[in-house]
Amino acid sequence: MEKCKPNKNEGHRKRLREKFLNSGLSGFHEYEVIELLLTVGTPRKDCKDTAKEALKRFETLPGVIEASKEELLSVKGIGPKNMIGIKLIKAVADRYLEKKLQGKDPLHNSKDLFKYLYHRMRGNDRECFAAVFLDAKNRVISSDILFRGTLTESSVYPREVVKAALDRKAAALIFAHNHPSGDPEPSQQDITITQKLLFSCRVMGITVHEHLIIGDNRYFSFADQGFISKMNREFEKSNR
Repeated sequence: MEKCKPNKNEGHRKRLREKFLNSGLSGFHEYEVIELLLTVGTPRKDCKDTAKEALKRFETLPGVIEASKEELLSVKGIGPKNMIGIKLIKAVADRYLEKKLQGKDPLHNSKDLFKYLYHRMRGNDRECFAAVFLDAKNRVISSDILFRGTLTESSVYPREVVKAALDRKAAALIFAHNHPSGDPEPSQQDITITQKLLFSCRVMGITVHEHLIIGDNRYFSFADQGFISKMNREFEKSNR
């Protein structure tokens, strides 16, 4: 970035890169990880102070990575090139984790599923509702964020969810959404929406396996807590 200070210490950048090539990020301070990212788009200038300022502003490395474009550009020394580089890191990680999941049965590879959903959805300042589309053998076809904003019955449309599943020839679904507050405990609204979606999908012969609420380093599983099986029983009872 053009605004970074002239290099204070010749060879520092080279040593930082060699340290990474030799041992990955082991032993790196968080500001050094950010500094290394900034050097990619900042030729021949010291970015240590800028990295420390970004870490101070956003508190953690994930905070920096998940900051908005406008927030990143507000840090002195971060300009358009470095902002793109930082945003690219998360986008590439999201794509990588998604591709690792495709073709697998997430019901038996829950670690990859949770890792992907947590990475994709945590840190958003708005609620996002995602669906993972599965084939008849419960292998992942694809995943998409379908709705953004506060989740209400009027903002999540079962018709669109069912249409998205049919378009992808999905036989089953896993739902997930985040709670920006960090507390994954479901609200009554979350429970109502889940039942509404499950019933709509069951009518079309589509199975709902799970709904995960992603919080801060924790999640709530509708399946683990018995909600999904209870809702399936209620659907079957109402359709006798």
